[in-house]
Amino acid sequence: MMTSGWDRLRDAKVMVVGCGALGNEVLKNLALCGVGHVVCVDFDRVETGNLTRSVLFRQSDADGRRLKVDVAKERLLEINPGMDILTLDADIVYDVGLGVIRGMDVVVSCVDSRWARFVINRHCARMNRPWVDGGIALAEGTVKVFVPGRNCYACSLAPEEIGALKKRLSCANVVSAPGSQGVAPTSSITASVIGAVQAQEAVRIICGDASSCGKMFYYDGDVPTAGVARFDAYDDDCPEHEMWGPVESSRFNVDTTVSDVLSSFPGGGSEVSILLREDKFVDWLEDRRTGERYRMMLPGRRVAESLPRGASPEDFYQNEYRTVDAAFPYGELTLGALGIPRGDVLHICCAGKDRFFELRWE
Repeated sequence: MMTSGWDRLRDAKVMVVGCGALGNEVLKNLALCGVGHVVCVDFDRVETGNLTRSVLFRQSDADGRRLKVDVAKERLLEINPGMDILTLDADIVYDVGLGVIRGMDVVVSCVDSRWARFVINRHCARMNRPWVDGGIALAEGTVKVFVPGRNCYACSLAPEEIGALKKRLSCANVVSAPGSQGVAPTSSITASVIGAVQAQEAVRIICGDASSCGKMFYYDGDVPTAGVARFDAYDDDCPEHEMWGPVESSRFNVDTTVSDVLSSFPGGGSEVSILLREDKFVDWLEDRRTGERYRMMLPGRRVAESLPRGASPEDFYQNEYRTVDAAFPYGELTLGALGIPRGDVLHICCAGKDRFFELRWE
């Protein structure tokens, strides 16, 4: 029996990254369209400044305590009580497991940072999932569709842009401070237009039509005008769109220790290593001037916020691990302590062969 479009929407799983102006519009439209399962990803709280351009937020929400994802869920259930909604108070770069993305039909990017788009592109490529990007600035906006194997966000960037983005991964052995991202003011009308087109493209992908891949919808409210332009880029040698697979099930979760993972393979883990692809693990810092050491035992992304008072990131060298194997001295640590998120996909090199294991959610 053929599946109707409504059945596909009811069964569909969509991740929306960013619950600001664009995310509000996309989520509202998905709820109205009858999409059955949504994952909302954002780590910000509702502020007064969000109210003029975010349809799901109210004045009573802007107390500085309510998470955007929680408020969005509450309002979406008012629109579509049957909607299944998972909220993740998380940074898409580090805190969302690839296994969660693997379970989606499509990912919709509503972020305001080029770095976040770069990472979403990488995540979706690894798990072979299409994604829809939206960008807005005042009265202008664009929508692009990316399908792994056909179009790649990283391939559309100039070499100097790629270099600047990769600097965020930090120079070797030097503490990196969190980078700042400029945010352009947003027009609520532009967000409505772009968010509507993003939701429409997500629905089309769910229904089996990804024909917008390789095209860019653009809107300029100052003229006003709208149209479609060619936008495709794909370099076979680009490392940012490597696909991971096959993905195997496992008994591992974030509470599994390093020793337990390594010993689960033939030979007791002597030829096994866990590759930390998005971050690194830092056990200590050394003051570049005095030689004094400070114990960290943290994922690299959390080191800068744990520096001694008054210290600058540039003052320290750090001892870090990007590969965890039998020589790793902290086998009692859990995968979660290394910074690996729930539901992630572990990249394990076993006797020279790459294997990929999805972590259990619980």
